[in-house]
Amino acid sequence: MSAAIDWRHIDTVILDMDGTLLDLAFDRDFWLSRVPAALSRQRGITPDEAGALIDLEYHSVRHTLNWYCFDYWHRRLALDIAAMTAELGHTVQLRDDTLPLLAALRQHGRRSILLTNAHPDGLAVKMRHTGLGQHLDLLLSTPTFGYPKEDQQLWRRVREHTGFDPARTLFIDDSEPILDAASRFGIRYCLGVSNPDSGLAPQTFRRHPALSDYRALLPALAGMAPDSQEVK
Repeated sequence: MSAAIDWRHIDTVILDMDGTLLDLAFDRDFWLSRVPAALSRQRGITPDEAGALIDLEYHSVRHTLNWYCFDYWHRRLALDIAAMTAELGHTVQLRDDTLPLLAALRQHGRRSILLTNAHPDGLAVKMRHTGLGQHLDLLLSTPTFGYPKEDQQLWRRVREHTGFDPARTLFIDDSEPILDAASRFGIRYCLGVSNPDSGLAPQTFRRHPALSDYRALLPALAGMAPDSQEVK
C-alpha cells in the first residue's frame, strides 16, 4: 500500500521511537543476543537454553507494558537491564532519514511528538546518545500513562495530555498491531515503516500504507501549509 497523505489536514505528527526514528538493530541485538548471553552466564546454562527461556518469557507478556519494562525484567531475570542499556547506549543509531523529516516538520509548522512504549530509563539513554530530543516538540513514554500504545486507554490519556486532534494527526510506527490501535482510536493517517531494522529484510504491512524513506514525504510537505493555523 502506498502512502497518500494530505499535509493540509495535518497539524500533529506522532512518532514511535525504536524502528521509526532509531534503527531497531540496537534493540534486536540487545534483547535477542545480549540479554540471553547474560542469562546464560548468570545461570550456567547453554546459550540455546537461555534463548529458549527468554523466548517464552517475551511471548508471555507481548503487547503489554511488562514487555517494555526494565523493572519487570529485572525481577523476572535478575538482570540489571537499565545498567546494561546504559553501558551499550553509545551503539544506538538514528535512521538516516530521521533528521531530515524532523527538520521539515519543524520548518513547516507541524508539531512532532515522540510516543514510545520504551521504559523512561531506556528513553533517557537513547536521547542522551543521539540528541534526538532537541528535534522534537514533546517526548512521551507510555509507562507514565499506565498503558501501552496497543491499548485504547493510552490514546485517550495522550489526547487529554496533549490536546492532539486525531482527525488532524499522522502517526508513524513500525508495528502493525499498534497502527491498528491508533486507527481504531480515530487517527486519520497511520503510516508503517517497512525497514525498521537495518540488519533485516523489509517487512510488509497488510492493513496500512508504509514506506522505507521519510524523505519521500518531504516534497509534498514543503508545498502544503496547514489549512488551520490554530495548531492544537
